[in-house]
Amino acid sequence: MMRRQRDEESRAFHDLSALVLSLLRSPPMSISLPDQFPDSVHPIRPRYSSAATQISPSGFASLLLGISLALMLCGSVTFFIGFLLLPWVLALITVFYVAGIVSAISLAGRSVLFYVFTPPSSSRKEISDWKLL
Repeated sequence: MMRRQRDEESRAFHDLSALVLSLLRSPPMSISLPDQFPDSVHPIRPRYSSAATQISPSGFASLLLGISLALMLCGSVTFFIGFLLLPWVLALITVFYVAGIVSAISLAGRSVLFYVFTPPSSSRKEISDWKLL
């Protein structure tokens, strides 16, 4: 049942795409095929007709309705996917933000502990003597 519905949807989408492409194609092509094919295979050369294909106002309205429906469906699906992925993206941003804070605190703590627990060297003593002068 679900596969049949998907096939119908894909066929409708294919038909709509073919209609849009055939209307947007410039200039329209008319391919004339002979009734009997010769023994040797010759490439079929399309002949471009000078007459433009006419579309009725109701056909044009139907075309625009189909295009807008397809865009709405694609937009709805995209919105739904984004809506489902939004919590995951926010959680990932939060994890990276917390990791950055922990890293910054860890770096500050290491620098303080390194300063406190390192024995004073001669260069540190010279600098402190220089500040006293």
